[in-house]
Amino acid sequence: MLLDIANLSPPPEVVQIEVGLLQNFCEILFCPETRAAAIVDPAWEADRLLRECDARGLRVTHALITHTHEDHIEGVEELVRRTGATVVVSPREAEVLTGAGGARIDAVDRLDIAIGRCGVRALDTPGHTVGGTCYLADGFLITGDVLFVGGCGRTDFPGGDAAAMWASLQRLVALPEETRIYPGHDYGATPTSTIAHEVRENPYLRCRTFEEFRTRRSR
Repeated sequence: MLLDIANLSPPPEVVQIEVGLLQNFCEILFCPETRAAAIVDPAWEADRLLRECDARGLRVTHALITHTHEDHIEGVEELVRRTGATVVVSPREAEVLTGAGGARIDAVDRLDIAIGRCGVRALDTPGHTVGGTCYLADGFLITGDVLFVGGCGRTDFPGGDAAAMWASLQRLVALPEETRIYPGHDYGATPTSTIAHEVRENPYLRCRTFEEFRTRRSR
């Protein structure tokens, strides 16, 4: 299924930062004109992320959540307390963040989220969790724990579903091949990659059928 990207807002700039002890990646997405910023999956080192924003003269307006495993949301409460950021999260996982406070936006499929004069679009990509969400901009994709460089997310945690993961991956490979991916963990040979590279090299994207994918996923 092709994704219509013709009406995307101008893309924000991206700063990728590794945090914590589980090789997590966070991204700071910001509008170079207004200096408004969103932080993706703030966890473990919220203070460091905020210092980076301060050093760049950025004002944090949103926290974009790809999924609500603890290693991706541990810093949300602190971020909201210190910045008043609006939390964008799938309605299927929002209850996990009820204690974080602040305003909330449901990350429903194809929702456009403004970051200053730039923006990203939420894509519903379950499989690793029931409410997995990627964030698409013109030229790049924040993939969380759905698609890694050379791999994909586990489906054996509560809420995981191999069939849903297969469908989500098939959706992502329909994006323009030059789309750069920013995964939720530094598990690959490089911190980022492209759809074209993953289609060629990623063993999970090279699977031709769901049965082949499920067999490989269960190894």
